[in-house]
Amino acid sequence: MSQENVEIVRTAIGAFNEGEFDRVLAGLAPEAEVDLSRAIGPIRGVYTLDQTRRVMDELAGTWRSFRIEPVEFIEVEEHVVVPWTYHVVGRDGIEVQARSTWAFTIRSGAIARVCMYQERQDALEAAGLRE
Repeated sequence: MSQENVEIVRTAIGAFNEGEFDRVLAGLAPEAEVDLSRAIGPIRGVYTLDQTRRVMDELAGTWRSFRIEPVEFIEVEEHVVVPWTYHVVGRDGIEVQARSTWAFTIRSGAIARVCMYQERQDALEAAGLRE
């Protein structure tokens, strides 16, 4: 089951990188929650499925281009923890990289929860793993 979970997350990241937000949202459960309460910047909070679309549109409008580069996919029961680097180019051409770790919770073949962590260890502990 966990390899299926990794593929669900890979598909969502691929769709995000292609700017296909409808495909990203199609992989989320109706009751999905996206937790960006640990984010640094103007977009912070915990979002429902409907609110998540607006957040993605706002992010896309901020950057000329954006791309998630996963470092690895760590399977922990119903969770997939993904440390990644986010590459963005601003409207003025300034390039920025940000590293964070995201924990995805998969239930019934859909992403039920996504939570962003600044530190990899925090995400692993939330998923029930210690390094």
